[in-house]
Amino acid sequence: MSHEEDNLEREASEDSLLPIDEHEEYVSEGGKKVRRRGIYLLPNLLTLGALFAGFYAVIAGMSGNFNEAGWAILVAGVFDGLDGRIARLTNTQSAFGAEFDSLSDMVSFGMAPALIMFSWAFENLGQIGWAASFIYLSCAALRLARFNVQLGTVDKRFFVGLASPLAAGLVTFVPWVAFKYQVTVTPVVSYFAVVLTIFAGLLMVSNYKYFSFKELQFKGTVPYIVFILTVVLLAVIAQNPHEMLLLMCVTYASSGPIGWFYRRQIRPKPVPASSENK
Repeated sequence: MSHEEDNLEREASEDSLLPIDEHEEYVSEGGKKVRRRGIYLLPNLLTLGALFAGFYAVIAGMSGNFNEAGWAILVAGVFDGLDGRIARLTNTQSAFGAEFDSLSDMVSFGMAPALIMFSWAFENLGQIGWAASFIYLSCAALRLARFNVQLGTVDKRFFVGLASPLAAGLVTFVPWVAFKYQVTVTPVVSYFAVVLTIFAGLLMVSNYKYFSFKELQFKGTVPYIVFILTVVLLAVIAQNPHEMLLLMCVTYASSGPIGWFYRRQIRPKPVPASSENK
């Protein structure tokens, strides 16, 4: 596109009711860099849905409605899992979508869990409470930044560190379950929540490896028994969603340290060189 056409587009943008420039980014197609205008609607709508769910979780948590806050984090996690897969299946990946997804994750799985836990158990702890929430929030930011810079250079079968949606589930599903059973927040419960929140944050920035499940291909076929087991799992979760989802988050979060310990135990130890006969 010539400079004259660019200037005409800028003038048209300035004369419009809302002077907002059109989004443009350069992509590689057929070995050549071409300029793409606009954004893809479907995957970015899913990301926007995750962002809204995270925002609503903050509002619900600060209002003391931890049941709705837990459901909102679950919805955010579902949308976050769908947007990337939909983009890959429909070949609508973009740099804009990747950045938008990362910012949405920061709100839904960084800010929201920290504020929900603070509203539930940390308000009476003073500096310890806000410090625990800030540690979790900082670790979420570091986790997302590391994920972005390592994208394309690490084994796609594994996440390095606990993924932020699972860390958010580990943190927010505790008050979710406690709210269901009307658990009183005692000092012991508050300090347990502090340890859990900091531990979840540290898991995000750790080097523990977690299965990413990115190799699951929805286009291909699977054994019939796999589909049956999926139906059974969904039925079990539907019976007790609060307890089962928390248990699943705890199990997955524990798989990283357990796998690390197991690999250290089975790793062959170096054999010392035999001394020479004198």
